[in-house]
Amino acid sequence: MFKINDGISRVNCSDVMKHVNRKITLCGWVHRVRHLGRITFLQLRDRSGIIQCVLENELAEMKLSLESVISVQGLVVKTMKTDTGVEVIVDKLQVLNTANAPLPIELNQKELDVHMDTLLNNRVLSLRNHKEHLMFNIKSAIVDAFSSFLRNEDFIQIFTPKIVAAGAEGGANLFSIDYFNQPAYLGQSPQFYKQMMVAAGYERVFEVAPVYRAEEHATSRHLNEYISLDLEMGFVFSSKELMELEENLLRFIFNTIRDGYQKELQEVGVTIPLIERIPSISLHEAKQILAHEYHKSTSEMEDLDPEGERLICQYFSEKENSELVFITHYPKTVRPMYAKPLENHSLYTDSFDLLFKGIEITTGGLRIHDYQELITSIEENHLKVADFESYTNVFKYGMPPHGGLAIGLERLTAKIMNRPNVRFASAFPRDRHRLTP
Repeated sequence: MFKINDGISRVNCSDVMKHVNRKITLCGWVHRVRHLGRITFLQLRDRSGIIQCVLENELAEMKLSLESVISVQGLVVKTMKTDTGVEVIVDKLQVLNTANAPLPIELNQKELDVHMDTLLNNRVLSLRNHKEHLMFNIKSAIVDAFSSFLRNEDFIQIFTPKIVAAGAEGGANLFSIDYFNQPAYLGQSPQFYKQMMVAAGYERVFEVAPVYRAEEHATSRHLNEYISLDLEMGFVFSSKELMELEENLLRFIFNTIRDGYQKELQEVGVTIPLIERIPSISLHEAKQILAHEYHKSTSEMEDLDPEGERLICQYFSEKENSELVFITHYPKTVRPMYAKPLENHSLYTDSFDLLFKGIEITTGGLRIHDYQELITSIEENHLKVADFESYTNVFKYGMPPHGGLAIGLERLTAKIMNRPNVRFASAFPRDRHRLTP
């Protein structure tokens, strides 16, 4: 047994090739073991990758269970037998923690061939699989790129309450809590607070935070807790400006991921779309396409259902080679009370959704900025004006024209990674049936 590091600095697996003919220390998990008599080949995995270690003589006789945590010290040498071109000839090995055997799931495969419940019930373990692990590197990169792009566009990051007195969408689908003997709710959207911060003079704001929806769905596209990528901006006069902003934003995010994870994405068969121009059609036009191309009829004042979203994406993928499409001009009946009506058609709103690979990932649009118009809209939606007083009072004192959007992070991540269920993109998903782990 030796002391960890033992005066020799730890090196990540991805950097081993920089240390040929030097002694290094590695720490990580036992990924795979192959015994060949007096020699054992051990693949050690850390957060950066996998490296082959060679155990000889007495070390080769050690019994090491898969996923045990170890530290090794040894000499880096060149070899033609590994993808990295190097391996570590180990002279010291310390078991830091022995993993029980057998493992509940077999991890060192390209893909985990298990039911999703098994995968989620063993979530910490399943996240060590390369493909599952990569999902959350990509998710983190999306958030970094989202934030970086908006900061460069002069947005500031805000942090809004998640314990609220009223819902942003009229009181439906809220988780209620007891807040010191007062009724309160988990925030279903930072919408009101984004608008307040625009009114406070910051003009351009964004937030990355959880939102909560008490929807009893148990589908592949819904979570009861998810991360929302929100932005709001003042002095915007058309939803087209917001759509142009999002097109540039997603282009930046996709390019960042493609450049930063090219090798890893190739290994799991994922291709990041190139965004040149995102096509845009009205909801009415989308329904005409559904009727003419797929013989699917829907009411004029209804939203698209999941099948409709999938078919519209299929149409634009085939006709325009685009996996993204904006849908605009939604009726007031399917939009929240703060959505701004079109000037020339008051039954419709200056709003949009963005569909990606068959699913809506973004909702956005202009907001009502006039106090009296907002009060009228609240009343038309059969809501109590008094319940929204702390929000509506802001509009009495100089609210600029403004708009914004929100992107569902898990949906975006799952679709980028070609996963069929949004739960794959949540480390510890919360849905109708799952409260642990």
